[in-house]
Amino acid sequence: MHQFLYDAKNPLLFNNGFFVYFFAVFISLYFMFRNYNTARSFIVSIFSLYFFYKASGWFVGLVLLSAVIDYALSNLIYTRQKISSKKALLALSIIGNLGMLFYFKYTNFFLAFSNQFFATGISPLNILLPVGISFYTFENISYTIDVYRGEFAPEKKFINYLLFLSFFPKLMMGPIVRAKDFIPQLHKPYEITQFDFAKGFYLIVSGLFKKLVISDYLTLNLVNYIFDDPARHTGLECLVALFAYAIVIYCDFSGYSDVAIGIARWLGITIPPNFLSPYQSKSITEFWRRWHISLSSWLKDYLYIFWLGGNRKGKFRTYIHLFITMLLGGFWHGANWTFIVWGAMHGTALVIHKIWMEIADGFIKRFDTNFIYNFFAQLLTFLFVCFCWIFFKAINFNIAKDMIHQIVYNFDINVWREFFENYHNVIYLMLLGYVIHMIPDNLPERIIPRLQKAPLVAYIAVFVVFLFVYAQFKSSTPVMPIYLQF
Repeated sequence: MHQFLYDAKNPLLFNNGFFVYFFAVFISLYFMFRNYNTARSFIVSIFSLYFFYKASGWFVGLVLLSAVIDYALSNLIYTRQKISSKKALLALSIIGNLGMLFYFKYTNFFLAFSNQFFATGISPLNILLPVGISFYTFENISYTIDVYRGEFAPEKKFINYLLFLSFFPKLMMGPIVRAKDFIPQLHKPYEITQFDFAKGFYLIVSGLFKKLVISDYLTLNLVNYIFDDPARHTGLECLVALFAYAIVIYCDFSGYSDVAIGIARWLGITIPPNFLSPYQSKSITEFWRRWHISLSSWLKDYLYIFWLGGNRKGKFRTYIHLFITMLLGGFWHGANWTFIVWGAMHGTALVIHKIWMEIADGFIKRFDTNFIYNFFAQLLTFLFVCFCWIFFKAINFNIAKDMIHQIVYNFDINVWREFFENYHNVIYLMLLGYVIHMIPDNLPERIIPRLQKAPLVAYIAVFVVFLFVYAQFKSSTPVMPIYLQF
């Protein structure tokens, strides 16, 4: 009976053994009622809420409360005639969502700030961060803003709005889905083609491989070990750990996103991709079009354009808006100064690149197809992103400082042979991660149509092979997904 209750030491995630049982029961009921839209929405909502309860306990109540409040406010916004009334209701929605996010995520950060700079002596509060709160609050805000702008009529059925907010594949770690992309699909008859099934299977298996094999193994066997105390390790070890972390965070979050998108595909719901080979970017601007696409597009549409005004107020204000957007984007990731610095660095880089695009437009167009130019542009972008990952991963500035110091001042290539002997499995798996990352984004779309008619036994065989590979790398120490903390 205990397995049906919330267990903080063993939360329900995709890599939890109980999830297989949970998903099998859910799929059985789902396909029984797949031709009845309302019943289908009810079943998925109930299972989504239970999934969230198993992952985070009674914080599931926040999801329900958020759904009720924003469902009501969005319908009021839609029916009001006066702009002032619409703005007041929209402000209430935004303040309510950000207020809840602020309380749980940033209260102790600002208390510590007050204690440090104003000697207020306030004790920190015992506040636990609800899983997924950064994701579903952003979905709520985007929904009410879209209704306010007249881009989307509010959903009439509360159960459909609840499902949009609580849909279990993306509830805890995204992607951040727009209601105007998600809810209309709930009104359509359930349909899944052979291509949909094959694409979903590919995304699920490849996502699990990236997360459970590559990311978890590198995390436990190198990355955490080095980042815990960089001063104890050589510059070479720190540099390799940094490059390993770059592929760890990519495989961890893109892997989870792929699993979420693949499961949704099997349920007849299409969610756009969240990553498009970001380390192949030739500029920091392109990187943010490829990395965590659902977040970067949200920040662009609802913060940079809607709230700050985008580029409508002159060049200088545009640069300020870009910087503020990325600064707040960094702060969204966590209540820590290292995240703020990480966001500020990306914001500064975006401003510099925008200025470069304006003053060197002719030069860029001239060399845009030049292999050497593109190679160095991609290399420079990758190295800058990796440098920024130091602050993203480090728990404080001392760790970040030690990491940089070791790489710059204590780098010794002569220790390579000994390092390789101790970490050859890690290096091979890291290289495999980068090879997977370099696969063209359209390759699955070209291959899957040829494989979609494969018999069921072929799918089973592939999954059995994956389980065998996973067993070879599985550790007794579970690795929580990186973005679960955000």
